[in-house]
Amino acid sequence: MTSDRSIRVLLAKPGLDGHDQGAKIVARAMIDAGFEVRYTGLRQTPEQVRDAALAHDADVVALSSMAGAHLAFCRRLKPLLEAAGLADRLWIIGGNIPAPDVDALRALGFAGVFPVGTPLDATCDFIRAHAPRRTAEARAGAARTAEEAAR
Repeated sequence: MTSDRSIRVLLAKPGLDGHDQGAKIVARAMIDAGFEVRYTGLRQTPEQVRDAALAHDADVVALSSMAGAHLAFCRRLKPLLEAAGLADRLWIIGGNIPAPDVDALRALGFAGVFPVGTPLDATCDFIRAHAPRRTAEARAGAARTAEEAAR
């Protein structure tokens, strides 16, 4: 049995990226699409993204990157998300993503890669189609994991 609650999206701005106008527009589109969105704000470390995903029991870990350091950041984030038991969540990234980086990001586990100019509806439709529908038991387990990580 799956929950009928809205999809929870954690939207983070990684690293030294100081441009967040686009992320705020994306967050608003996701809210309008019925998702529960938590925006981390600017300059998040991989550890902060992992901790926020755990704390908010995110179904989707979304990054908005305009600074060009997305591959290095995602390479650091992947093992942290996996170790925290978040490998079953949907990982996506959008922003200034050059075409040659798309395959590398997908290989790291980012199922959705959305370059600048991607229609907002396309991103929301992708999330709706691919976000995990976790059971109440899985959510309870995630809550215990978050509590343990906080200790």
